[in-house]
Amino acid sequence: MKILEVKDLALPEVRVIRFARFHDHRGYFAESFRRSDFQNRPELSFLQNVDYFQCNESYSQKGTVRGLHFQWNPFMGKLIRTLAGHMVDLVLDIRKGSPTFGKIIAYDMPSGPSSEFGEWIWVPPGFAHGNFFRKNSQIEYFCSGEYNPGCEAGISPLASDIDWSLCEPGLKRSFAALIPGISLITEKDRNGYSLAAWKQNPDSDNFLYMHQEKRGAGY
Repeated sequence: MKILEVKDLALPEVRVIRFARFHDHRGYFAESFRRSDFQNRPELSFLQNVDYFQCNESYSQKGTVRGLHFQWNPFMGKLIRTLAGHMVDLVLDIRKGSPTFGKIIAYDMPSGPSSEFGEWIWVPPGFAHGNFFRKNSQIEYFCSGEYNPGCEAGISPLASDIDWSLCEPGLKRSFAALIPGISLITEKDRNGYSLAAWKQNPDSDNFLYMHQEKRGAGY
């Protein structure tokens, strides 16, 4: 796996791993995952001791909004990439006591056959995850815990108390442009918690900033 760059984002626990594609007259080849690299390379130390129990793939039409989802018991981190199309990934800090609690970022992740590289984005436990799509898109994500429908919840991406101040302005405007008359969103996501309502839910105590510091990125 030829890793080109590991980038910190405005939420520093969220990282992007950029890897090479090798093109020729036939197309391209890429090694998108090698366990030994993820476990042993110093620049990927945040992924050491993270195991993956589930791999998911989804297809979304242009204009779809998903999220913002999270889970406990077991905690679930996600390693996400765009297979084809144009995803914008959304990550919201829900760790109570965190200096960035309630702040959201967006990361632009287009992918097509002519792209010179691919990218993973790592969203650790303690963060709610979602996305929106600028083109019809397929994405893939590895999960560090198996899905448990009894211990999941979501913040509505439309919640008025989300703090967008860390988000790149152009991506924020792109998201805002989808909102009037939005139809490609589930009612469950549309009617998810506000930050204030989630903070009052006893289950929110599963996501404490000091717990992450003690347990590590994988909880």
